[in-house]
Amino acid sequence: MRIVLQRVERAAVRVGVEAVGSIGAGLLLLVGVGHGDDRLDLAGAARKILDLRVFQDAEGKMNLSLRELQGEVLAVSQFTLYGDTRKGRRPSYTHAARPEVAEPVFNAFVEALQAEGVRVAMGRFGAHMSVESVNDGPVTLVLELAPSDPEG
Repeated sequence: MRIVLQRVERAAVRVGVEAVGSIGAGLLLLVGVGHGDDRLDLAGAARKILDLRVFQDAEGKMNLSLRELQGEVLAVSQFTLYGDTRKGRRPSYTHAARPEVAEPVFNAFVEALQAEGVRVAMGRFGAHMSVESVNDGPVTLVLELAPSDPEG
């Protein structure tokens, strides 16, 4: 699983003119599901993300987690995170899981986040979405999670 994590002041996602999810201060997670991700420890991955110290404390140091701030999460599926651009001019998506595999994994990941007591808004799987965000910092991390990763 590949996740682009952005600390945001606020974020929202639309499908056409319909607002399908929005959050205040928290994390925007762009989530790509790859082959084998159905074997991931999604609960462990959720805990890791919610406990990452990426928010500033009173002294301006990144010492606080989303959980400590009681922030929110906007999770958006994004298969293009598995785009391989090494050959030619058209990205290959052969490393992305097929939709019938990826959607249940993405939904289970969202459920794992929610099980930790965090408010999670989400985009619509497989839809053409418009994502707005006001990045805070900016703070952006790329997480690579694999089934053999002991941290999740």
